[in-house]
Amino acid sequence: MTHVLPLPGAARSVSPVLPVVAVIALLALPVSPGGEGGAGPADAVSALVVLFCLVRLVRRRRRPLSRTAAVVLGLPVAGLALAAAGASSPGAGLTGLGRYLQVFVLVPAAVLLLVRDRRDLRVLAWAFVALAGWQGAVGVHQFVTGTGASYQGEMIRAVGTFGPQDVMGMATVVSFGLVCAVGLALGRACVRQRTVAALAALALCVPLALSFSRGAWIATAVTCSVQLVLAGPVRALKVGAVGVAAGVVLVGGFGVGSAMLQERVGSITRVTDAPDQSVTDRYTMWAAAVGMWREHPLTGVGLKGFPEHRDAHASLALSSGSDTDGAGSGFVRQPLLSPHNMYLLILSEQGLIGLLALAGGWSALLVLALRGLLRVRRAGPGLDCALTACGLLVWQLVDFMYADIGGPSTVLTAVVLGLVAWWALTGGGTAAETRDPRTGGTTAGTQDPRGPARVPLVGEGLTRGLVRRVGEGAAGARGAGAGEGGA
Repeated sequence: MTHVLPLPGAARSVSPVLPVVAVIALLALPVSPGGEGGAGPADAVSALVVLFCLVRLVRRRRRPLSRTAAVVLGLPVAGLALAAAGASSPGAGLTGLGRYLQVFVLVPAAVLLLVRDRRDLRVLAWAFVALAGWQGAVGVHQFVTGTGASYQGEMIRAVGTFGPQDVMGMATVVSFGLVCAVGLALGRACVRQRTVAALAALALCVPLALSFSRGAWIATAVTCSVQLVLAGPVRALKVGAVGVAAGVVLVGGFGVGSAMLQERVGSITRVTDAPDQSVTDRYTMWAAAVGMWREHPLTGVGLKGFPEHRDAHASLALSSGSDTDGAGSGFVRQPLLSPHNMYLLILSEQGLIGLLALAGGWSALLVLALRGLLRVRRAGPGLDCALTACGLLVWQLVDFMYADIGGPSTVLTAVVLGLVAWWALTGGGTAAETRDPRTGGTTAGTQDPRGPARVPLVGEGLTRGLVRRVGEGAAGARGAGAGEGGA
């Protein structure tokens, strides 16, 4: 009979999510100037993470996804296949299919299978906070020294290491870190962890403000409000008061970009009265996406088809592109190749079938994640994990109203969906945790909620059954002999 050799204690203690942490860490590297937003080092390592997960499943004979997880994560494949078949060229269809599968199916499934317990989820959450701290520090330095991206004629926009070609990259990373920090701070962990997380959340508010990203501001404000409400009304009032006080001190007291921030915040309410050109372009592209969907309501125009059909559906108000400059790169005029709205991008390229498949899976994850949160909120540890997972998903769903996938930071969306999927489909109140009497903290149990760790070998069940029956027969014979002697 073949046996799986036991691993040394040190090897068993190494978390399998470390390759995922490597994906997050690689986004701290600077993006080459003039990059076109293609696959980067983090995307390449994410493919290796998927391969590592497959090898690990085969070696450990571990049961893969549950039926529910397979349906939720595999739901988009049908719509993607139809949209890829309807693409303008086979190359465009295969490229778009690969990207969507990476972000919404393969990497999330790998992260789901590699996360063992809540400790691993916290490791990923702190990795997000660390990456956000690094990118935020670079962004603040860019604002202070005037070496950032161009904004209203000044090189002050904080973009981190992503450069002006991906002005949303740093805002996305910092937002993810801030949401994770708020979730960790609102949990029931030790006081030191909650204090560090709360200070990190306050510090990350500065680079988020200096990113001048209205979409990230709105998504973060909505998400943090939802997290506070879910954590409890009393705590929501306390933390909300601290946040307002910190904002007044930062903007009013120290004057952190107060004039430009006030103008940028005010522009959110003026988008319908006196919109700037960027807002006009966005509305025009939204209308173009709706026009494409009306012509192809079920399957859309095909993957990567929005740029080709844009001019046929856009009005003359659309400009030829957006200007980018600064942060180590020269002046570049970038073409507008997407509607900057994930839902409309899916609707235009994949039709109703694709939108229902993707949005249906996200809605299922949100419902299951919230159900797990309510379970641990009533009793049991893991509230910090629940608030982090639910917060990340809420932020992504809100941000998709103003942005879509693209750029080096897109791989973080895949990691976020995998983290949320673990909590929603596996970790929401099912992974046992016990309280450590020495530290007062909680430790996750070793029970694997995905099922048995090893699939029985062929014939092993039959052999065990025969041995058990022989043993029962022998025991019965001994019992019969003892009864006769006693009589």
